[in-house]
Amino acid sequence: MNVTELLAEAYGRLPDLVGTAVDGLGPDELRTAPDGRGNTVGWLVWHLTRVQDSHVAELLDEEQVYVTGDWASRFGRKPDPRDTGYGHGPADVAAVRPESAEALLEYYRAVHERTIAYVSGLTGKDLDRVVDEAWDPPVTLGVRLVSILDDDIQHAGQAAYVRGLLKP
Repeated sequence: MNVTELLAEAYGRLPDLVGTAVDGLGPDELRTAPDGRGNTVGWLVWHLTRVQDSHVAELLDEEQVYVTGDWASRFGRKPDPRDTGYGHGPADVAAVRPESAEALLEYYRAVHERTIAYVSGLTGKDLDRVVDEAWDPPVTLGVRLVSILDDDIQHAGQAAYVRGLLKP
């Protein structure tokens, strides 16, 4: 297995995790915080998708999927490319209002397809390229891709946990 196959395999596991977390949930359930506080399933899936979209768009030097269509409005948001969920407090979490599980899945699929197309074209040497010098040590493409994947897997697991609280 080469590096692109490994990345495609790792990222290829996310759609099932995302799908399982939202499957069968209605808008009210997607917007329900456990015990009235914490992150909702809808926010968690929106956020993990926003993070992947934001970072991959930056790596490609392209616009985010989020701002190229009606995605933001489907979540009760404005198409602000900086609105990824970082720094969101309880009111911000509650303001992310997915219209449906399908809206979350469609947005995730659009982002996922672009991510898979991107990683499928990489070589091992590409992963050593520095993509962010604001950190010490500077962040390479390989480290950034693993960071995105790690963040997404954690949030997908959190969404599955919250779903279990809603629908045991």
